Order: sequence, then C-alpha cells, then structure tokens
Amino acid sequence: MTPPSFPPAHPDGPAPTSGIPTSPAPAGPRREPAARGYAPAGAGAPASGSAPVGPPGPPPSGQPGGPVGGPPGAAAPAAPAPRRRRLPLVLALVLLLVLAGAGVAVVRPGPVAGWLGEKAEPAGTAAGTTEPSPSAVLGEPDPNAPVPTPDGVRAALDPLVRAAALGDRVNVSVADVATGQSLFARGADDPTVPASVTKLVTGVTVLAARGPAYRIPTRAVAGPNPGEVVVVGGGDPTLAVDGKGFYPGAARLDDLARQVKEALGGTAPTKVIVDSSLYSGPVYEPGWDDDIPTGGYGAAITALMTDGARRDVPQAKKDHENGDHGAERVAQPDLAAGRAFARLLGLPASAVSRGTAPAAADATAGAPGSELGKVESLPLVRMVDIMITDSDNVIAEALARQVALARGKPASFSGAAAAMDEVAGELGLPADELALADGSGLSRTDRISPSLLTDLIALAGDGSHPELAAIFGGLPVGGWSGTLGERYGSEGTKAGAGMVRAKTGTLTGVHAIAGLVTTADGRLLTFAVLTDRVPADGLDSARVALDRIAATLAGCGCR
Repeated sequence: MTPPSFPPAHPDGPAPTSGIPTSPAPAGPRREPAARGYAPAGAGAPASGSAPVGPPGPPPSGQPGGPVGGPPGAAAPAAPAPRRRRLPLVLALVLLLVLAGAGVAVVRPGPVAGWLGEKAEPAGTAAGTTEPSPSAVLGEPDPNAPVPTPDGVRAALDPLVRAAALGDRVNVSVADVATGQSLFARGADDPTVPASVTKLVTGVTVLAARGPAYRIPTRAVAGPNPGEVVVVGGGDPTLAVDGKGFYPGAARLDDLARQVKEALGGTAPTKVIVDSSLYSGPVYEPGWDDDIPTGGYGAAITALMTDGARRDVPQAKKDHENGDHGAERVAQPDLAAGRAFARLLGLPASAVSRGTAPAAADATAGAPGSELGKVESLPLVRMVDIMITDSDNVIAEALARQVALARGKPASFSGAAAAMDEVAGELGLPADELALADGSGLSRTDRISPSLLTDLIALAGDGSHPELAAIFGGLPVGGWSGTLGERYGSEGTKAGAGMVRAKTGTLTGVHAIAGLVTTADGRLLTFAVLTDRVPADGLDSARVALDRIAATLAGCGCR
C-alpha cells in the first residue's frame, strides 16, 4: 500500500495549505520521517500538544472564574439541541472545493500564493514545474453520507468519556460540520483549562486581525548621536542572525546589518541600542508553572529576539529533527539579539544597551530616528502553520501580541488576551465562554469551552472567512504527522489513523484535543475534548483515553 504524500514544503519554510484535508488516508505503512521544514512536521514528534510542564498545581476549579461542571457521573442530554450558530449547508461542498483547489496542489494557487508573496498562477497551471500533483493526505468526505444521530454518538462515547484515566471532569463537544447540529454535549459550554488547543484561538484571531499576508518588521534607525544604531523590535520571534537560523526563510540580522552599513556610508557604527519597548508588562505570564522559563518550552517574551530565544540553534535544529521541540532559551532575548547585531556591525558586546529610538523629526538620511534598514518576517500564514504543527509557544505569544497591536491595545499578556476575546466576539464566537491569559495555553488560568472550539473550527472551514482556513495547514494527522505522528497505532485507536486531524494540548493534569474527524460513513465532524483534573501521573493513560474517543467517532456510523 502506498503511504500518503504531502504537498512539498516551501523552500523558505512551511507551506500551509489553504484548505482542510478531511478524509481517510490510505492504510498501510507509516511514512518515513520527513526532512526538516515543517510541512509536514514529520514522524517522531512528541505526542502531546506541548510537553508536560511543571509540578501539579491546585485544582483549577478552585480558582475564581473557573469552570462550573455537573457531577462526575452526570449523563449527557438525550438529544442535545442544535448549537447557537447553525452552519451553512453548503459547508461540506466548500470543504471539498478547498481540498481540490489547494490541499493536493503542487503550487499554491489563488489567495495563498498572494499571502506568501508569490505570483498567483491561473488554476490548473504548473507554475514552472511539470511535477504531478501528489495525492491528498486524507481522502474526500462524502457530503451525502448519513448524519450520525445524537443517540448513536452518545451510545458510542458515554462509556469512553467516563474513563477513570480522564479524571472527574471531562467536557466534550461533537458537532456535524455541514449542519452545525450538536451530536454530543457534556459540559460543552463550560470553560475549561485548554492547554495548547488555545493556539487554535490564537491562530484564528491573528489571521482575522492582521491577515495571512502580514509580515512583522524589524527596523534599524539612526540613534541620537552619529554612529549609534537603534534596532527596533517589531515582535518577530523567528528572526535569525544569519542563514543558519532555526526557522527556514526567516528575516535575518545580517541582511539588516548590511543595509545599515550602506545607509551610514562613511560613518562607522559606534553603538547598538536595543529598543524592545513595543511590548509591555511582564515577560512571563503569572499563571505559568514555575519551571516554564527553564523547561525548554517557554521563554521571556520580548519584542526583539532571534530564533525563538533558543540559546544553541544548531543543537535545537538537531533535536527538532528527532521530534524534540524543547530547547534551552536565553534569559534576555532582546539583549542577546542586540549583541548578535553588534557583532555583525563589528562592535563588541559592551557596545550594546537598552533604550528607545528617537523620534524621526528629520527625514534626512542619518538624522536621529531616520530609518537605516528594515527586514520583514515570514507571512503570518506560515507562522500560524509552524505554531500549530510544532505547538510553538513563543510564536504563539508573539502572534497574540499582533492581535493586540492590530486592535490598538497594549502588546502585553493582558492586552493580547483582551484583543483575542474582542476578535472572537466579532467573528460570532461565544466570547463569554473564552477567558485567556496568554496565547500559548501555558497558563493554568486560561479557560475555553469545548463548544467554542468546535464552532471556531467549523467557522474556519465554512468559506465565510477564507483567511481563517490557514489554521488547518498545520493540524497534525492521526498516525502520520506532527504531535499525532506516534498516536493512533494501538488496537483501540487505530481507526483514527488518517481520519483525525487535530490540535492537542497537555499540561500536568490537563489534557485536550480538538479538530476534525471523518466517520466510517464519510461524514465530517468537529470535536473537542477537554479535561483538567487528570492525576499528575496519568499522562499516557489520559492520552490513550482521548485517542479512543476520536477513534471511536472515526470508526462508527453512530446511527
């Protein structure tokens, strides 16, 4: 049996699809791990949405504003009412068209090419290549497939959501994508600690607020005195020092340094001033576990940094190829970037200090505040793809701040959270079921309801906001890629291999998964399962229990 193939990675980084590969991949041997490049993430990636971090904390339910759930043994409603927002009946057709137009293409036609800064080609052209289109990772759903019944879904899931491995609060939402009908609801509207599935909200809100083609600038301006250069951080976490950076295709400081030297002409650089004042507030969110700053999956969030604040980029690249996304981070990312920039200008580390750029009162080249150079990040469509595929927490926090900046709010944890809540409400999502403290999901004070997630996933695919479909390019595929690459291989879960495409989330005691699943009859469903009272030592058993829920949906007609 031939394993599935993927659209080739963009030469400068991840190449997100603009649609949802939504149906079963062919059964058969797993593909070999892909070369580094994020698209696909490759086999061997860790199986959780983010690595378990920190010691067990107090039960989240004791915190103000926490979820209010029913008793542990409460039964699901016999016939859940349709959700507050019914999706267009044309949705299934839209998904098929998106898949056919982008998910299996060698080139990225239409708006995706524009988002990536490429020349759009007419549909059906080869864009300079005769390479045949690869087959889809997942086959097509059947828009005429029978809809599972609430009774059928309840009969299949009830025993599984009560599994002891999931703890005593398991909140679940399952809905039919084409009709919006709720098929299973157990604490579906109850805000729950989401862990890394928060990144779905971050991705959708930044795509809505900034647009997929937006690029984050890093600028250099003239300082107050001749020879002084101010490097102004714009919030690009993927910025590289040179061509050996962690993120393929990232903007580079050596390019910026070259521009600065040309702009200064005969004036020799004398000092580098680091301006990271775009961000405000604490660099670590107060709700993060104590070990996150040193655990390899988080970092100090500053407006200027290189390589996601990784200390040893060559080692981090090797670890990434082996499926380990953790890495030691520098304590002061902005100063570390400033020192790297100073070296490129021929200056010692002692010539670097923090400060702010002078206002540009004079447009004359070299006048204080005048621009000496600028580089721009990968487009947001690619950054969202990396964030979701690798569950990259640092990128997530940077993107959350872009939402804040787009909405005129402070680029801080609190400002970003308020802005994401605002944008979610503008999109018609139930913002009263959303309370965020960060954009990554590392905070234990985050709350999202399962039904908001299923609404969000369906909205991103219904064609009403084409830019939001970019979140699907990075979603891992069960048994094939990303954080699901090593899952769905056991006897009780293998029905989900190639049928489940979802984002996972893990903190100590918190486990979540949200995404899409195609049933045995070919019906496309969206689902979210969040549980935040799992025993601290129950990581493996909770993960298997979650996978059984999604695999059961994949393997049944549930009628």
